[in-house]
Amino acid sequence: MRHLLLFTLFGFGLLLIFVLTTNMAFFLKTRPYIYDNATDAPKAQVALIPGAGILQNNEPSPIFIERVAMAIDLYNAGKVSKILVSGDNSTVSHNEVDPVRLYLLGKGIPDEDIFLDHAGFDTYSSMYRARDIFGVSSILITTQSFHLPRAVFIARELGIQAYGVSAGGGDILLRNYVREIFANEKAVYDLLFNTRPKYLGDTIPITGDGRNY
Repeated sequence: MRHLLLFTLFGFGLLLIFVLTTNMAFFLKTRPYIYDNATDAPKAQVALIPGAGILQNNEPSPIFIERVAMAIDLYNAGKVSKILVSGDNSTVSHNEVDPVRLYLLGKGIPDEDIFLDHAGFDTYSSMYRARDIFGVSSILITTQSFHLPRAVFIARELGIQAYGVSAGGGDILLRNYVREIFANEKAVYDLLFNTRPKYLGDTIPITGDGRNY
C-alpha cells in the first residue's frame, strides 16, 4: 500500500511538472509575438478570428465581439487585407461564423475580404485549416490574452508566421485561464502526432474573393 501511494504521488508529481513546463513554454515562446494594440502589430495577410459563443438571439457573444472589433481595427489600419472568421458550424442550428460575417458587413468591411471557416472546431483545427485550406502564410490572431499563447504557439509550430493581438480585457474569468492549462496539453498532443482536423476539403485561397465561397 505504501509503495502504491509513493508511485501515485510520483506520477502526480511528474504530471504536474509536465503541465507547468508546457504552460510556461507556451508563454515564454510566444511573448515576443504578442501585441496589445493594432498600431504596434506587424502587417500580415489576414486577421484570424477564432470562434466563440453565439447568443440565443443569434448575435455574437461579448467575448466574440471583442475579437471581431480588433480584427476590424487591424483591417482599417492597413495591417491586413483579409479577415478569416473561424468557428463551429457543426449543425444547422449552431453557426458561429455567419453572424460574424453580418456584423463585419455592418461595420463596413467589404464582402470580398471576408472569409469563413465553418469547420474551425477548436484552435488547432482553425490554424491547421488556415494553412492547408486557405493557404495562409502569415496571420494576426485576434483573441483574448488567456487564449493568445496557445493560438500563436500552435500556428507557429504549423509553420505559419503568426502574431497575436490582444482583444479586449473585459469579463475574463479565472476559469478561462484554468481551461487553457488543459487545452495546452491537448495542443501538445495534436502537434506531436500531427493530428488531422475532422474536416479538410477543397482549397479556398485567401488571396481570392470571399464572395465566391
